[in-house]
Parts: sequence; C-alpha cells; structure tokens
Amino acid sequence: MGRFIAAGVALGLSALLLGAPPAAAADGGLELAVTLDDRPITNTTVTVDPAKQIELTVTATNSGGTALKVRSVRVSGVALALTFFAYDTTAPFEVPAHSRITRTFVLDMADLDGQAIGLLPTSVELLDAQRGTLGEATTVADIRGSFWSVYGAFGLAMLVLTVLAWLTALLALARHRLPPNRWRRGLRFLPAGFGTGLVAVVSLSVLRLVPPEPAVEIPVVLGAAVIAFLLGYLTPHPAPGPADDETVRFPDATKEFNR
Repeated sequence: MGRFIAAGVALGLSALLLGAPPAAAADGGLELAVTLDDRPITNTTVTVDPAKQIELTVTATNSGGTALKVRSVRVSGVALALTFFAYDTTAPFEVPAHSRITRTFVLDMADLDGQAIGLLPTSVELLDAQRGTLGEATTVADIRGSFWSVYGAFGLAMLVLTVLAWLTALLALARHRLPPNRWRRGLRFLPAGFGTGLVAVVSLSVLRLVPPEPAVEIPVVLGAAVIAFLLGYLTPHPAPGPADDETVRFPDATKEFNR
C-alpha cells in the first residue's frame, strides 16, 4: 500500500520539479490579457460556478513580425502535476504581426461540477493547429463544484491510503517487527509521510485556504515525508526474539525419583 503512495508522489514531484517554467510569451508568441465575465484574471482569484455559463474575453498581442494563426482556446486546471479539468473550444482566427486582436468566448462548463472543487491553478491558452501553445495566462480559480468530484474523490482516496499506511507502520512498531536497520525503519514510515503531505495540500485547496501551487505543494509534501522518515529512523530498536535453536532444559525427573 505504501509503495503505491510513494510511487505516485515520486512521479508527481518529478513532474513538478522538471516541468515547464512559468508562463511567459515565447519569442514570436502572443501576450494575453484575459477577463472572465469582464473581470481581469491576473493576480486574483476568480470564481467559477459550473451551473452558469462564463464569458471569456481574450486579448492577444502579437509583437513579432509574423502573423500567428490560432485554432482553439483551452481552459485547464492543474494540481499536483495532474490535470483535473480541461476545456477546448475551437475558434480559428489570425493575429497579424504587430497587432492586437480581441475575441470573446461563451463557455458552458456544467461538467466541471463533477471534475473539481476548491482552489485550483488555472490557465487559459491559445493553441495552434499542432496543439502548440501560442500564448498563456494563469490565475487561481475557485471552483464551486461537488465534493464528490474527481478532485474531491482523489483527496478522499489519498486520505484512506494514508491512514492505512500509518496503521501498517505503527502496527509493525507495536509488534516489534520493524527492520533492525534505522534507515530501513525510516523508509517504512516514508510513504505515510508522503500521503500526509498530499492530503494536506488537497485539504487546503478544497477548504479554499491555499491553492495547490508548486511553491506550496513541494515544501508541504517533502516536509511531511522528512518528518515521517525521521520518526521511523528514531523509533526504538525492535526487541530481539528467542533464537531458533534455543532449548529449554528440565531436570531429569527419573534420576530424582530413583534417589
């Protein structure tokens, strides 16, 4: 059980650490200014209610010397290096060189109710015909979805696995079945620490306290893992059991009777 948690977190952290850098207009790309229901999304938290349609206005500025052709706009939300929702809308248009174009899209995001809940880092991208990103703007969305959405169910599943990982490690400690080597004892507790960090990140997001951005995810998950490892490392040495060849000798009752 613990190995599955450790493997999943390792993949997630690798994606976070080795992923693409923060959004910025590439050479020859587009600079985006995005509003949601006439409210700018930059440096703010926007509320998204799946029961309502949203009006997305994108202003694309092409400062390069070549016209760029946009095929579609994508709105997606990511947490723990996993994409929990993504909406693509095909809307071809061209942004001439050294010019600015504004387009408005009406998005029906009713399915979002079953996909996410709470605070999620969200991006708006303009894509070309090869699905490459021409420009991107990021924000934090407050998704008013269901607790039983994919994201909520993911957090609940991680909570169950984490509790099982802690119970397994603590039961082994109580039965003196941990490995004699301190490092191996620490590794025995490590998956429970990873799971605790993941549950903390998802819980803060669902409770709308802190969005699961890399600057938060990585310290919380790694910090919880280190603490759990140290707890395992510092656990007392398991008591040695009786040797397999140990023999209990009793007095010879026959000799005592003959006397």
